[in-house]
Amino acid sequence: MSDAAISDFDEFFGSFESVKTSEKADQKTSEKKYTVLKIVVFVLGFFLFVEGIIYALVLPCFGRPAIIYSGLDSFARKDIAERLAPISNSSWTGFDTDRAASILSNVSYIERVSVDKRFPDKIFISVKERVPVAKTILSVNGVSKSVQIDENCVLFSIQSDSILQDSSVPLISGLPIENLQEGMRLPAKYRVLMEQISAIRNLPQKYFAAISEIQVVPKEYGNYELVLYPTQAKVRVLTDRSLTEDALKYMMVVLDVVNSIEPDVVEVDLRYDSLSYRCR
Repeated sequence: MSDAAISDFDEFFGSFESVKTSEKADQKTSEKKYTVLKIVVFVLGFFLFVEGIIYALVLPCFGRPAIIYSGLDSFARKDIAERLAPISNSSWTGFDTDRAASILSNVSYIERVSVDKRFPDKIFISVKERVPVAKTILSVNGVSKSVQIDENCVLFSIQSDSILQDSSVPLISGLPIENLQEGMRLPAKYRVLMEQISAIRNLPQKYFAAISEIQVVPKEYGNYELVLYPTQAKVRVLTDRSLTEDALKYMMVVLDVVNSIEPDVVEVDLRYDSLSYRCR
């Protein structure tokens, strides 16, 4: 082989090696750029993730919490919001659930309350309102005020139209209440009366819609009797302290019979397992 041919072959082989080396260098450069790009994307993604955590979880903890109520009617919701106003502007982290529960526990128409925090910015207030079984009218500072009574003889006041107009909640007068205080209780001897009224209210028949007033008449030795005033008759009915469905049915039958015999009757006495009436 001639020296010229060998020289050409060396040049060709050298150029081939040069191209191969250049390609390897370019490949390494591309890999470095790709690695740098991955690092940049990872760092940016990490910072975006951290920012999302801050905005979604951390910042709400230091902002004004969303207070969610359950178990309240519309009037009570407004009243409770006003009572919690001094602490409702606190941040979620600074909201004192014990203080809120203490404030609401002193509200007369609330029987039970729980206040819970839920991360990151929710306050859940669950309330069980007292259920009125009767109502009475009291004079407070010279002003007549409607007060409700629950089955446990607790007096509370909530100016709800649905309660004030509910004919199944009977009006009771003659109760020994002098100075009304939030959440005060009637004497224990009236517990039986409230339980009897509650049992009658749970019946499908609306018996108390036929009675405009139940008057409590104190007797000796701490006892008492009842006087019932029917809505459809100008008669008062004297009875003992046993207020049951059978007693109300018997009273209505007696009123029908007595009015058919003597229309001028003003009083019917059903006490002592006997029957008598008095005319004008």
